[in-house]
Amino acid sequence: MEEQPELVEACLEKWDLNWLLHRATQRVGAAYADEIAKFGISLRGQLVLGALANEEAQRTQLKLGAMLGLDKTTLTSELDKLERIGLVMRVPDPNDRRVRTPMITDKGRELQKEAGDALAEVERAFHSRFTAEEMALIRKALQDLSRGEGPMHGSCI
Repeated sequence: MEEQPELVEACLEKWDLNWLLHRATQRVGAAYADEIAKFGISLRGQLVLGALANEEAQRTQLKLGAMLGLDKTTLTSELDKLERIGLVMRVPDPNDRRVRTPMITDKGRELQKEAGDALAEVERAFHSRFTAEEMALIRKALQDLSRGEGPMHGSCI
């Protein structure tokens, strides 16, 4: 379905915060999703790889899920995908065979770095539309809105 420019402009002029944030999220999210797809993984997969690549200490699947805000089913599904393509492996705990510790492979570390660099370019392209001062203000406003009131539900992606 093709957008009607005059309809979009009419919506933009309403200054409805929910619509504007939703629309901005769609645009930014699509740009990131298009870029990460070139690497054969999802944004959530990149999030998991990034957490594993930056970990000094090993974390069990349960602790990794809690850190990323991902439920057990979602994380297991993502780890299954990453493991199938050789980007992670799950090492059994020698003291409890029910516990698995996800570990990033060398291939996973390399892909995570390349994908991270590519996503940083996507972000730089969005930043280039604004001055440094505007970008700082946008970031602060979004952080303040993200904190909100009460508990946060759902994953960070």
